[in-house]
Amino acid sequence: MHTDIITHIDSPEMLESMLTEHAAVLLLFGAPNCGVCQTLKPRIAEMLAQAFPLMQMAYIDCQAQGEIAASRNVFALPVVECVFYGKTFGRFSKVFSLADIRGALARPYGLTVAE
Repeated sequence: MHTDIITHIDSPEMLESMLTEHAAVLLLFGAPNCGVCQTLKPRIAEMLAQAFPLMQMAYIDCQAQGEIAASRNVFALPVVECVFYGKTFGRFSKVFSLADIRGALARPYGLTVAE
């Protein structure tokens, strides 16, 4: 398991800092009582470690960080947002697969790594 690569976001400032410091960030919005969110978290981390090793992963607990969730227009869970250079390149909500995420990441990640 690669859950050690997941950064738990505790404040809006911490999220902003992560998005400015890293070129490629995957944001997972979830909640402790969201079974799908908790199942996805280690599976996404594993996928990133294997296929996109330079990408950072951040987890935002929407129950504890409602302000962050609202500011990013997250009103249903789970939500995955793929951010490159501060811009959202893909966003998935409620029903999606790991293949959907992988497909959305492949091209922008390839361009980011090539730089």
